[in-house]
Amino acid sequence: MVTPSSVNEYIAGFPPEQQAVLQDIREAIRRGVPGGEEKIRYGMPAVMLGGRYAIHFAGWKKHIGLYPVPRFDDALESEVALHRSEKDSVTFPWTDPVPIDLIERVAAAIARERAPSSE
Repeated sequence: MVTPSSVNEYIAGFPPEQQAVLQDIREAIRRGVPGGEEKIRYGMPAVMLGGRYAIHFAGWKKHIGLYPVPRFDDALESEVALHRSEKDSVTFPWTDPVPIDLIERVAAAIARERAPSSE
C-alpha cells in the first residue's frame, strides 16, 4: 500500500460511507485545534501544533482510532474512558455512531495541554 501524501488522499482511500465519517472527525479535530497544521505522519493524518504533533486519527478495518490521547483529570476522562483501548489510544467501531462532539472536546483539551507556553 502506498503511503498517502495528503489527508485528502488518505480519506479518499476509504469507501464513501467511511470517508464521510473520517471527514467529520477531521473537521472536529480542526475545530478543536484551530491553527493546527495537517500532515501525514506514520502513514496517518496528524494535526501539528507549534511544530509538534497534537493528535493523529486513522481508519482501520473495524474501527477508527485517535492517538495519542492522554489521561484527563476531569469529567472528560470519564467519557473518554469508555472508548480507551490502550493507555493512550481511543477507538470507535465503524458500526457505532462516532461521538464527533467528544472528539472535538478531546482535540481542544490536547491543544490546550500542548500549546506553547507564553512565558
